[in-house]
Amino acid sequence: MAAAQGNLGRVPGDEVPPPPERIRAKPLRHPGRTAWAAVIVFSLFLFIYGAATNAAYDWDTYFQYLFDQRFWQAAGITLLLTVLSMVLGVTLGVILAVMRLTPNRIMQSVSWGYVWIFRGTPVYVQLVFWGLFSTIYPRLDFGIPFVEQFFTIETAAFAENVFWLAVIGLSLNEAAYMAEIVRGGIQSVDEGQSEAATALGMSRALALRLVILPQAMRAIIPPTGNEVISMLKTTSLVTAVPYTFDLYARARDLSVETFNPVPMLLIASTWYLLFTSILMVGQHYLERHFARGASRIMSDRQLQALADAEDDNLLKDAK
Repeated sequence: MAAAQGNLGRVPGDEVPPPPERIRAKPLRHPGRTAWAAVIVFSLFLFIYGAATNAAYDWDTYFQYLFDQRFWQAAGITLLLTVLSMVLGVTLGVILAVMRLTPNRIMQSVSWGYVWIFRGTPVYVQLVFWGLFSTIYPRLDFGIPFVEQFFTIETAAFAENVFWLAVIGLSLNEAAYMAEIVRGGIQSVDEGQSEAATALGMSRALALRLVILPQAMRAIIPPTGNEVISMLKTTSLVTAVPYTFDLYARARDLSVETFNPVPMLLIASTWYLLFTSILMVGQHYLERHFARGASRIMSDRQLQALADAEDDNLLKDAK
């Protein structure tokens, strides 16, 4: 009876079409890519096997000193040098970038001259000068020239605390590069954003902090991440100050002590690689955070949800 009632009002020959079959896309085959991948994997295997069986690497000594107290203490000092230098460098770089973008000609010239000097000279030479700071300037006099001297600072004490001289040298050099990175990021934001902020009654500083910089971060974060990683390895140059407690200096000292430089350099490289990997992960999450709502590329989960929704719509239309 139910079947008969369901057939009432149905025109003969008017049957419900079957639901459409799901389309399963098959990826194209690329035999050339597969062959090249096999060649690369085989070459990598040969390299790893050769390194593992090469007696010159002295892997026994490598594992013996890998977690030596002198190495992980030096690794901590290297990380501290990197963090302090980047914090000061980024802060000064933002100030220099804002000075460069102001309509004041004097501030523009000062910022441009700073970037010109510190980017145009090698960081090693700059660190050597900071190591000779107390020799070049035995004392610092503060006051009004030719009128009155307020107080004097003897710089001999600076030579005893070379750690901060190394931090100052690295951060001042880094500020020149960060100034250009921040300036490029700010200029990448459409001018209409600042005009809209001004129309809302925001001051220039407030618009920069709340409107311009959050959007500029998408362009600032990737090169800044590269600068952090580069700074981590640039700390090996602080021996020019001279500061001899960083990771590379410790590896060099132990190389002289053990008469076996190769495993010591491998240990230093391992610590550098560990820190670099951690920084790269942090950079990835920062980029993803500031890129929210800006990317048009859909993830695999979003594409699958879109395909399922399209299939549901087709089933509804078929019914």
